[in-house]
Amino acid sequence: MGRGDGSGRLVSAEGADDSGTGILHVDMDAFYAAVEVLHDPSLRGLPLIIGAPDGRSVVSSASYEARRFGVRSAMPVSQALRLCPTARVVPPDFSRYRDVSAAVMRIFESVTPLVEPLSIDEAFLDVRGVRRLWGSPGEIAALIRRRVHDEVGITCSVGVAATKHIAKMASTISKPDGMLIIPAARTQEFLDPRPVGAMWGVGPKAAEALERRGIRTIRDVRLSPPEALERALGPALGKRVQELAVGRDPRSVETERVEKSVGHEETFDRDIGDRDLLRSELLRLADRVGVRLRASGWHAGVVAIKIRFADFSTVSRSVSLTEPTDVGQRIGETAVGLFGQIERRDPVRLVGVRAEKLRDAGTSAMTLWDDDEDQRRLEGMLDDARAKFGVGMVTRARHVGRGEGRGAPGQPSPFSKD
Repeated sequence: MGRGDGSGRLVSAEGADDSGTGILHVDMDAFYAAVEVLHDPSLRGLPLIIGAPDGRSVVSSASYEARRFGVRSAMPVSQALRLCPTARVVPPDFSRYRDVSAAVMRIFESVTPLVEPLSIDEAFLDVRGVRRLWGSPGEIAALIRRRVHDEVGITCSVGVAATKHIAKMASTISKPDGMLIIPAARTQEFLDPRPVGAMWGVGPKAAEALERRGIRTIRDVRLSPPEALERALGPALGKRVQELAVGRDPRSVETERVEKSVGHEETFDRDIGDRDLLRSELLRLADRVGVRLRASGWHAGVVAIKIRFADFSTVSRSVSLTEPTDVGQRIGETAVGLFGQIERRDPVRLVGVRAEKLRDAGTSAMTLWDDDEDQRRLEGMLDDARAKFGVGMVTRARHVGRGEGRGAPGQPSPFSKD
């Protein structure tokens, strides 16, 4: 099984059997770090940490040189630097990452119209319909790897299989800069010895629940009674895991994906215990969520918050709305209400607001009386003003003097940059 630092990787030999395959999962290798090296070649070969250099942020990505010291994504930068004191910390440049991602996706789309982006640096491709143009799935995967390297300047890893689940597992095992082909007839042979945590969708808690019951490999899952899996994971996940363990995955490559949620978070430069300040920050983040919802034509059916305390423990709360909305004021009031349900009063290092269960704004039910009508009109006017004068020039009065809505009046901002 391949590891996050690239050790233990498995790759296929040239001309490997690709019979019965047709789904590719392509994943860029340490994408943010690779783009920074592309921008500044002097960074090549160095242990890199992508994150804010103040030590309060978390690692967005790390080069393989840093990963070999135990550095991982989502780890506090301060902890990462203790593990790898010689690492270079590079602030993230998301506009640069988006540009490189767009170039990579254009390569995918020039090969097949059936491309399903999963994130900025990975995608599924269905290549079964383009074999006459480009060759077998294995040959197409090799072509894509060459083109990404030659035309963009970074490397990627590719899994080739009969289903999305197996293709994603294969690409993970082949990282970095590798390709692993799993012919359909050898799917079970590939799956059986893998640890349960290698399955796509089985997180650490689910894996731990299975391992406590002696279910450690995918073969163990396959041979376990359905009721044992249901007791460990619940009916829905238990049934799904058992299906995946025998290679069944009916999901197709979806070329049109609706964003499942919209959210914004803020990490503070120092821990904040002032509840009024935290509530104000939730309202500011909710306004930003509302702007994105309106720009995309979505309404949210659920509002969720995330609170991370100084000890890095995290609490989440969510609630379904009686009527879906794109109004930042309503989202903010709901977020503040959720925050009031959290009994802990110790200092906070991060807050976040997220809109979930999105739907097209045009499909929301019409009501006789719209409680948000005036606020919706006001926020629409603010959107127009921001488009004309700039985002930073128009804000709510409650955010004035807070430095882009952060901090308390007359005090240095306690917030890190977005």
